[in-house]
Formats: sequence, C-alpha cells, structure tokens
Amino acid sequence: MEGQRKTDDYFDTKLENSTQNFAQPRMLHRTGKIAFNLHEDELPMLTSTDFSGLFNKRFFRNFVPVPATNNLKLGRRTPDFELPDITNNSQVRLSNYRSKQPVILAFTRIFTEKQYCPLCFPHIKAMNENYERFTDKGVEVLMITSTDPHQSQKVVKDLNLKMPLLSDPDCGIFQAYQVGQALGAPLPAQFLLDSYGKLRFKHLFSFMSTNAEVEMLLQVIGKL
Repeated sequence: MEGQRKTDDYFDTKLENSTQNFAQPRMLHRTGKIAFNLHEDELPMLTSTDFSGLFNKRFFRNFVPVPATNNLKLGRRTPDFELPDITNNSQVRLSNYRSKQPVILAFTRIFTEKQYCPLCFPHIKAMNENYERFTDKGVEVLMITSTDPHQSQKVVKDLNLKMPLLSDPDCGIFQAYQVGQALGAPLPAQFLLDSYGKLRFKHLFSFMSTNAEVEMLLQVIGKL
C-alpha cells in the first residue's frame, strides 16, 4: 500500500508539472492533416487544441514504448473480463458470449474525447459504419478504449457509436492481451473469438498494418 501511494504521488506530481511545462503535442494535428488525408468532417476531432484530460496517470504509465508481445495461442481461450459498456449503459462480461456467438475484440487508441490517434480514428468510424455487417453474420463487436467513462460518453455521442464501447481506463485488459503501448496510450489490436470463446484470429499493431480492416475481419469470419 505504501508503495502504491508513492507511485500515485509520483504520477500526481508529473501530472501537475506536465500541464505547465509539457509542449503541446502538435504531432496529432500535423499527422491528421497531412499524412492521412482525412475527410474534412473528420479533421476537427483530430485538430482540437483542447488537451484537457490528456496528461493523466494513464498517459505517463503508457508513455514509454512497449511493443506488442502477444503470446495468446490460436485455438485457446483468451482472458475473461468484465467492463462497463458505455454505449448501452450496462456491464459486459466476455465469457457470457460463449456458446452464443463469435466476438471481435477491437482494442483502439483514443487519448481523450477530443484527441484521437490519427491511425485509429478512421478505423473506429469504419467499424461503426459497418457494425450491421458484423451483427448480420451473428458476430458482436466490442470496442475497448482506455478513456475513462466520462470521456467515453462523449466519444459515443460525438461519433454516434452503435457498437458497444467498453471503458478500461486502468488498462488492465489491454495489458492482459499484451497489445503494447506508446506515447501515452495502449496500442490498437483486434482479436476474433469463436462461439466457444477460442481465439481464431489476431492482429497486432505495426506501422505497416496498424489495424485489421473491415474487409479482412469479414473474410476471417467467413472461415469460422
């Protein structure tokens, strides 16, 4: 307990200093505008100069880059968990889907309700726009974010999310699935579990392939 208090005091001090001394991370602004050629209606979500809520304990705990080292085996069950579903104002337990339907776990990277990772923002929108294509095949999509419940509520509203958005601000589930981290937030990853809860497909972040796209996921689902 004493060690935990010292750790929390350390992060509180870092947080207080960061709001005064940390240079604004303009990379999100430049990257969103130049490198990814996003539609104009997407740009405001990436170019906000409001960085309130960014420099929290999660930011500093996930700042040092750790690559994805996932050793979850295909054909095996993955760690169970229970998280709040912000979209539907309920609790979701992964094991409740066993013997019922396949599930996609879509770990995404959102810094705050105003600051999205430009590599993940188009993927979030694509998954949401195609949500019915997954449910029509009997597959649930659970998107998991490290934003807290309050921030996640704003995300659901702003993006008009239809799919469940699960909030994991302590990043315990991100860590259990070994997706890696960098520069203030966990990295994205996608996992497909069959109706028995067994892992059938996984996609980990790399700069060559940041997220498993909709068509790739649908193709894998067709092979279940």
